[in-house]
Amino acid sequence: MKIIITALVLVLLAAVPLSLVVMSNETALTVDPPVPTIGLKTPVHIHAVNSHGVRVLTVSLQQDGKSWDTRAAQAKSQQFFPERNVKPLDATTEIGRQTAPELHDGKARVVVTAVSNDFRGKTNSISFDVNVLTAPPRIVADGAQHYLNQGGTGLVTFTPSGAWTEAGVKVGDAYKVRSFPLPGHEGQYFSLFAFFWSVPADTPLSVYASNTAGGLATAGFSYKVFPKKFRQSTIALETMNVDRIVNQIDPQHKIPGDTIQRFIYINSELRKKNNKTLADLRLETAPKFLWSGAFLPMVDSTVESRFADDRIYTWQGKKIDEQTHLGFDLAKLQHSPIPASNDGKVLWAEDLGIYGNCVVIDHGFGLQSFYGHMSEFAVKKGDTVKKGQIIGKTGSTGLAGGDHLHFGMQVDGVQINPVDWWDPHWVKDRILSQLGAEMGDAGTDAYADAVRAHRRVKKASGKPKRRK
Repeated sequence: MKIIITALVLVLLAAVPLSLVVMSNETALTVDPPVPTIGLKTPVHIHAVNSHGVRVLTVSLQQDGKSWDTRAAQAKSQQFFPERNVKPLDATTEIGRQTAPELHDGKARVVVTAVSNDFRGKTNSISFDVNVLTAPPRIVADGAQHYLNQGGTGLVTFTPSGAWTEAGVKVGDAYKVRSFPLPGHEGQYFSLFAFFWSVPADTPLSVYASNTAGGLATAGFSYKVFPKKFRQSTIALETMNVDRIVNQIDPQHKIPGDTIQRFIYINSELRKKNNKTLADLRLETAPKFLWSGAFLPMVDSTVESRFADDRIYTWQGKKIDEQTHLGFDLAKLQHSPIPASNDGKVLWAEDLGIYGNCVVIDHGFGLQSFYGHMSEFAVKKGDTVKKGQIIGKTGSTGLAGGDHLHFGMQVDGVQINPVDWWDPHWVKDRILSQLGAEMGDAGTDAYADAVRAHRRVKKASGKPKRRK
């Protein structure tokens, strides 16, 4: 009997450490966002999941047989009897030349290691290769004087050098515009950029070059911004056929509320979604010029609304909404033919919410034009079109109070005033001359038509008649 009891005691004594070993847990490790490049001091964000917790979390940087370790996290106490349901660990540490002075540019490897906070202390690790990039980026802007209209477009050329992976233009602190190689000028780049209609005229502009290791270089360039005062108008919804407009956009009544509540949602929230769809089309732009010369407005049309008109909407004498109209409303006869403003490729030809039946044409390098409220299409997505080609007819689809064309343009996803692009002299002096390109249709009938059309637009009455 004693032998049996002794054996049971020994089994129980062995079972305790054995159970502790068996109960040791794995640690799931992820690095998010990925770190493809490191520089002088690059952050590494680690997410570690282990229900027992993590005792030690280490990041090791390895190159040429040498290793530099950084402790990213450590538990307050070492556990032999494991805890349960410990929350995931999020830790951030910095690696690079600052912590590893002998590190040089080239390939290196990063190893992230976690030790489970239990009796066994099981070790798990992940590793990945990185590029070490410690040389700083540099950038020099062109020496030209740039004249910009508030709400309009600018173009600047520059030369980035050193260790850079991205370059472009910064408008203030929040908005960056990408760049493209300058055709025919090796090593030089250019950016078409929008000077927001809504930002102050003294917003600083600069060119920048950066790299994925955190390096950044900026340089100023000479420019002058001409402030613009945009108009404001009040629209009483009693004067519009709101039922027709709302039910045309939302025929299945998916938007909750009464007619006015549905209109407010369409005019504000749906407008944001539709404008984001337009902006995202910048990612489909061609990396080459598809256009030539000045852009053509719809000839002999009446200007009913202009770019950046501020609209206050009222119902029963009370303000219910306020929006900015980013485009030109141009009207002729009902169902008038709509010409393509310039050569390009059709990226969109279908319904787009507040814009109704809409066509978007890409002109390359982030420059795009769009045409809203159409009654019918004469082109489809993927078609190549020429300047003046009929792409459809005017209408009153979407958020339109009457038959007209909503014409807009955008640069790298930011809507801009198209007036500049209708002006042959501006296109030649502010765009083509800086690119070293010739005026595509100067001296032709198209050029003369563009000059006359631009003059008519400038002289057109500014009083709006139809609105969306």
